[in-house]
Amino acid sequence: MLFRLIQISENTKKLSDEYKENRPSVPWTAIYGLRNKIVHDYGVVDLNIVFSTLKDDVPELLEMMNEN
Repeated sequence: MLFRLIQISENTKKLSDEYKENRPSVPWTAIYGLRNKIVHDYGVVDLNIVFSTLKDDVPELLEMMNEN
């Protein structure tokens, strides 16, 4: 699942500036930072936080991305 979170982060960087500007409630910087945390601090990633992110934050993010 860590790989999928990395993919989400990398793919959000490919979205147009207009798309991102129209969704200011999406925490873009946090999404990019998540990728860096997983990739560069892989050995110390808290799996409880990963689980919480997958369970709570990803569905909420999907709703935010579909707004407008």
